[in-house]
Amino acid sequence: MHDLLDVAYGRRPADTIIANGVLVNVLTGETYPAEIGISGDRIAAVGPSLERGPSTRIIDARGGYLVPGLIDGHLHIECSKLSVTSFANLAVPFGTTSVVSGLDQILVAEGLPGVRQALDEAAATSMRIWWGAPAKAPYTVPQSTVGHTFGPDEHRVAHEWPECVGIWETVQEMVEHGDPAVMEALELAHRRRLPIFGCAPLSDPRRIAGLAAAGIRLDHESYSHEEMLEKLRQGIYAIIRESSVAHFLQENIQVVAKVGARRVAFCTDDVHAADVLAGGHMDKLVRMAIKAGVDPVTAIQMATVNCAEMYRIDDLVGSIAPGRFADVLIVDSLNDFIIREVVAGGRLVARDGAMVTPAVPPARGEVRPFPVREITADDLALRSDAAEVTVLTLNFTEQVFVRKRRDVRLPVVGGIVEPSVADDALLVTVVERYGKTGNMPVAMVSGMGLRKGAIATSAAPDDNNIICVGASRSDMALAVNAVSAMGGGQVIVVDGAVVESLPLPVAGIVSDLPAAEMAVLEERLDEVARSLGCTLPAPLMYLFFLSITAIPDYAVTDLGLVDCVRLEVIDPILTEA
Repeated sequence: MHDLLDVAYGRRPADTIIANGVLVNVLTGETYPAEIGISGDRIAAVGPSLERGPSTRIIDARGGYLVPGLIDGHLHIECSKLSVTSFANLAVPFGTTSVVSGLDQILVAEGLPGVRQALDEAAATSMRIWWGAPAKAPYTVPQSTVGHTFGPDEHRVAHEWPECVGIWETVQEMVEHGDPAVMEALELAHRRRLPIFGCAPLSDPRRIAGLAAAGIRLDHESYSHEEMLEKLRQGIYAIIRESSVAHFLQENIQVVAKVGARRVAFCTDDVHAADVLAGGHMDKLVRMAIKAGVDPVTAIQMATVNCAEMYRIDDLVGSIAPGRFADVLIVDSLNDFIIREVVAGGRLVARDGAMVTPAVPPARGEVRPFPVREITADDLALRSDAAEVTVLTLNFTEQVFVRKRRDVRLPVVGGIVEPSVADDALLVTVVERYGKTGNMPVAMVSGMGLRKGAIATSAAPDDNNIICVGASRSDMALAVNAVSAMGGGQVIVVDGAVVESLPLPVAGIVSDLPAAEMAVLEERLDEVARSLGCTLPAPLMYLFFLSITAIPDYAVTDLGLVDCVRLEVIDPILTEA
């Protein structure tokens, strides 16, 4: 602090000065020439001409615009299947220097010690993680089986951590129905003045009013601009989501034209490595907003200070002002918004789309198989004593990730309801991976288009059990066994052989692979799935979202088929004849 103040008051020269740049002052909306004086990893002074010393390092902006580091307002890092280090090496060159994340997949797999390791890992990179402690984990209702749960007792510990900035992913059903653990977590948050982050997709005015009354400060889950506007009208900050699969920016940016951007920010939520490499990360959202007619400075404010203010971290990030971390981007044109250079913590860390020196992942422990017994086709049978049955299938719709009811009449052969490609009725199972219950219920899914084989993944929020969909029970059993044996990953099996696989050895959900290598393997998996008939935009991502009970109307967890409206496990066989 003393060194910072000495530079701020002009009592000693800055350690580093970013010179010859045009400041984008997101606090006032102005742009003007300025220099940035840095002490250690913080901004000490911003002015027209700052004092230099013999050891002052100069970063020459060469006439470029000086923009605050971008903030992803809601990101599941683990959904990229990249470790914290690998994701930082991917995102930072595109200008993302801060992310708000719950690390919830790491949490349910490895507990608070795993989250602590991830936060410490982030501290060795150029990307800051502002951690939201999940309202409750897992988020599934009824609660599925996980390695570690997270409730009020864990909140009391987590709220003391300096990285904890609020309560993450407060699912609207848990608030509406008064889940006792969530209500206690919210009370703990209110006492500490921690903001509460909502998760309210497809919400109506009545439910939005309830969320606002409960103290929900912000939400990232609006499927329409009307829904987002209603949340803003009732006092909830809105975050526009544009993920690799959930494309809502074009729809929700209409709100900015109507009421302005003061209470609106951006997030990506879930991204593929290939998409970021091809089009950018938060910088891409800024460009999309500008193309949609938003003023460039306003778009930058949405990706920086607006988000920081929502999360009450604007004293540390989100603007170029004294006391904030020295996270600064240099861009040549605000309209094009291509990141030329990235300064993070006062150091030049990326240039022209690449890290100057990539961060190195920490040493990992030995990879161990999941404690799951080897399963057979007989374990994955949907059984009935009838001659034929009507089965409820989870049917994918045109709305991203949304599953509706579809009834299919199927014959029963030898007491087993087999999958039917002709009737678009595939089997789905969720195999409990933590060695606690051995659950592996079977249900049915439609709308994937798979004609043969099986696909499986252990990267699967919210509980990261093994999800498998297939047209063959024997292929499904092999796929589950393969994922279990490698200690986590994704596989595709056809005619009794593993034809493609992606090991995910870190907690069974992520990998230290560089993003470019991950992108190649992801595309290979999706290409094989498409060759087998899968018609979904992102086959593996749609697969691992099947267990999320916060997305209507049906999901499947290790407890079985879940009615997400009635919040109960139901029998997939509706009638027997």
